[in-house]
Amino acid sequence: MAFWLLKSEPASFSIDDLAARPHQTEHWDGVRNFQARNYLRAMAPGDLAFFYHSSCAVPGVVGEVEISRASYPDPTAWDPGDHHYDPRASASNPVWSMVDVVLRARYSRIVTLTELKACPAVAGMRLLARGNRLSVLPVTPEEWQVIRGLARR
Repeated sequence: MAFWLLKSEPASFSIDDLAARPHQTEHWDGVRNFQARNYLRAMAPGDLAFFYHSSCAVPGVVGEVEISRASYPDPTAWDPGDHHYDPRASASNPVWSMVDVVLRARYSRIVTLTELKACPAVAGMRLLARGNRLSVLPVTPEEWQVIRGLARR
């Protein structure tokens, strides 16, 4: 099992949006960075990910999801009417990928970015690296346990 962090702007798709979906399941589409796409392609059913709200008043980890379907082509990339459209992509050359996620837990409090930055146990976390803008990141098992502990405070 691997651990991940998935970022989403809550104005676009929040943990509340996921909770409102049938079976609390949704595909994680729209990733348009090659490194982040490669992380999606490395995910397997049963992997766990933090759901992270970014570009908002209080960015932070708001819950957990489980990867329920391995990587498959993201059709929003070849739909000219979709805001994730990429003219390089097509059904025969999908370029971009997505996974399906199911909600496992919605935290009762946000583990804020400020709190994470102040926690020495996660100081090396990729999320906290200067200039990091990726929407999909790996998380170590140690980071996973620390952040889950912070969420329970």
